[in-house]
Amino acid sequence: MEFLYNVFAVLHFVGWAIVLGGYLATLRSPGLYRGVFHGALSALVGGVGMVGVAEASGLWDDGGPDMAKIGVKLAITVVIAVLAFVAKRQGSKGDNGTGAVAPGLKHSIGGLTLVNILIAVFW
Repeated sequence: MEFLYNVFAVLHFVGWAIVLGGYLATLRSPGLYRGVFHGALSALVGGVGMVGVAEASGLWDDGGPDMAKIGVKLAITVVIAVLAFVAKRQGSKGDNGTGAVAPGLKHSIGGLTLVNILIAVFW
């Protein structure tokens, strides 16, 4: 079960790398890569899979992370996924799927992603 947990952990980290990288790569352009939405979903599935496998197999019998932390991270991740979906829809109305996205929407995704990473590291 530890192997499966590690697979979900890699999926989770790669998902966040896609979200943060997609945001940073488009800072100087008005659009946002559509892959940001897919990265957010990958991070969501990976995180839920990690918690599920760890709880089911007893990997966290020594206490593990605080469930309040997991809940906060889950809520932020769902908000990021919804915002990324809205940005993807907004950008698809532009030229060839690379249209402009509202700056507040785009920076909310980047900011919440950084908040989620900081919660993971420092809480």
